[in-house]
Amino acid sequence: MPPADPPCEACEAFVRGLRDMLPAAPAVGAWALVTGVAMAQSGLALHQSVGLSLIAYAGSAQLAALPLLVAGAPVAVSVLTALMVNLRFVIYSAAVAPTFRTLPLGRRLAVGYLLGDISFVVYSRAERAFPDRQGKLGYYFGVGLAMYAVWHAGSLVGLFAAAAIPRDWGLDFAGLLALLGLWVPSFASRPTLAGSVVAAVLGVALDGLPLRLGVVPAILGGIAVAVLLDRRREAAT
Repeated sequence: MPPADPPCEACEAFVRGLRDMLPAAPAVGAWALVTGVAMAQSGLALHQSVGLSLIAYAGSAQLAALPLLVAGAPVAVSVLTALMVNLRFVIYSAAVAPTFRTLPLGRRLAVGYLLGDISFVVYSRAERAFPDRQGKLGYYFGVGLAMYAVWHAGSLVGLFAAAAIPRDWGLDFAGLLALLGLWVPSFASRPTLAGSVVAAVLGVALDGLPLRLGVVPAILGGIAVAVLLDRRREAAT
C-alpha cells in the first residue's frame, strides 16, 4: 500500500479558520442584517443598495456614507467620510503586511478585500500558531471567507426582507451588543483604549455638524492619540 499523502498544511489551516469564525458568526450576521435593513429603508434603489453592499463590504463605512448619499451630498464628501471611517484598516494592513507583502498582486488584493474588524481580531489571535506563510495564508482565507459569506448573507437578507422585519425587534441594539463582546478584548492595550475613548467623545460632541462631518475629526483624533501613546510606550521600553 503506497504511503498516504501528507496533509495539506494550508488546507488544514483554512478549515481551522472557518471553524474559529463560527463563534463570531451570530454577531457578524446580526450586524449585517441591521446594515441591510438600514440600506433598504434609506431610499436607495434595491440594485444600488446591493451594489454598495457587495462593493464596499464595510458596514460602518456603508452606514456613514448612506445618509450622505440619500441627502444628495457631494460624492467627494461621501467618499471622504467612508475613507475616514475605514482609516483603521491602514493599521490592520500594516499588521499583516510583513506576512503577505511578497505575495502576487492578485492575492494581496484578495487579502486586503477580506480584511475586516472581526476577521483581523480572530486571525491575530491565532497567527503565531502557524510557523510558515502557507499556514498563515490558509488560516487567513478561512477566517476571511467565512466572515465574507456570513456578512453578505445577513446583509442580503436584510435588504430583501426589510419590510417584513418589525422595527421594534431592536436588531440594531442586539447587533451592537454582540459585536461589543468581540471588540472589547482588542481594547486591552492602553493606546487602543485611549484612542477609542477620544474618538467616541469627539464623535458625540461633534454630532451636530452638517453631513455628519464630525466623524472625520473624531477618527483622526482617536488615531492621533493612539499613535502618540504607542510611540511613548515604545520609547519607554
